[in-house]
Amino acid sequence: MSGLYTRLVAQVLFPLHERLKGHRSVALRRALEQSQWLDPEILERQRLEKLRGFLARIGRTVPYYRDLFRQLAFDPAQIHALSDLQRLPLLDKATIRANQDRFKAVDAGPLKRFNTGGSSGEPLIFFVGRERVSHDVAAKWRATRWWGVDIGDREIVVWGSPIELGAQDRVRQLRDFLFRSRLLPAFEMSEANLDRFVAEIRRFRPAMLFGYPSSLAHIAAHAADRGIPLDDLGIRVAFVTSERLYDHQRETIQQVFGCPVANGYGGRDAGFIAHECPEGGMHISAEDILVEIVDADGRALPAGESGEIVVTHLATAEFPFVRYRTGDIGVLSDERCACGRGLPLLKEIQGRTTDFVVAEDGTVMHGLALIYVLRDLPEVANFRIVQPSRTRLEVSVVKGSGYRQATEDRIREALKQRLGQNVEIVFDYPDRIERERSGKFRYVVSRVAPR
Repeated sequence: MSGLYTRLVAQVLFPLHERLKGHRSVALRRALEQSQWLDPEILERQRLEKLRGFLARIGRTVPYYRDLFRQLAFDPAQIHALSDLQRLPLLDKATIRANQDRFKAVDAGPLKRFNTGGSSGEPLIFFVGRERVSHDVAAKWRATRWWGVDIGDREIVVWGSPIELGAQDRVRQLRDFLFRSRLLPAFEMSEANLDRFVAEIRRFRPAMLFGYPSSLAHIAAHAADRGIPLDDLGIRVAFVTSERLYDHQRETIQQVFGCPVANGYGGRDAGFIAHECPEGGMHISAEDILVEIVDADGRALPAGESGEIVVTHLATAEFPFVRYRTGDIGVLSDERCACGRGLPLLKEIQGRTTDFVVAEDGTVMHGLALIYVLRDLPEVANFRIVQPSRTRLEVSVVKGSGYRQATEDRIREALKQRLGQNVEIVFDYPDRIERERSGKFRYVVSRVAPR
């Protein structure tokens, strides 16, 4: 049961905070906690009605979609199934960049400028209104409460986005103090800072952790190396998001912090898409988010087949995201979770399209095929693999104890076995491998389209 102060924050201070910002997240979260238990057929009827209303609204108020619907002779009233959405084209970042002002609704309220981190190319600038923020906050809040924690419970956030870190003004610092949230910068992973992070976690004794899986796993491994226990603090859950969660990272986090790991999936642009429940189901925030899986030609795929994740966010009428290509690869499930919620499931989130590599003969494989070659070698302290073309691979290795020329030869041969004997493999040996500007860490980056 939550303590008195947590209840004060969750039931009084945070609702007041949201009300002052013009957000409806409190009422929306309560509604979501009811709708999550609906029968899937009832939930789908509600989503269909909401989709019609959303499309009708943007067809009237958003110049880009008003013109597009006219060109296609598209009538939102004729939407009779969620699959009818496929009559509209896919939306990509280039289209938004070329039509940025025309994506703004003529009756939009205050809009806040956002941008993606640009880890897979040029950042996307887009705009978010209060309606969308309210829905995203409510969806995240609902998922947090699945794990027996709430806003106001002690929280350590390991994050690295310059937007968050640059916003630490006095008002935000006061808010985080009142809500018992502590921020640790994910892109500052020096030995001294890791020591400080471990000490802060022990001192603060959080009920939950939130951050990139690579960052939390790195802190956990550092604590284990130092012989400092972190499994005696009463941490109830570690929420991870924004990167692919690898099995070895989940195991390290669970073992060192002594708590389960809850995977979350979403993005600044696409919204809060899905979250893992204690039964292991990756539930889509279905009341606001429609998820499709499409092949390389944009054709929708059935549950069980792997393809690109495409998202329609029904709370983005002021700056719409309709059939938006996320650049991520995943698989839908047609099963129902043992928890009893009627929310649909993502069976797998396999990573970004840039996490897949292409062999010399055109075979597409996940970057894990290369990661496994280096990850478990004790002589390798850290690494990154970049594929600029089918015929070239660039491998950066931070040497650990015992690294020899024979180690490089063994790695090269194993990589060639996977990619092809004619692939040129070039090594370099930096003292450290920097994280991206956002604070994320990527083991594999491919610039070859996985066709």
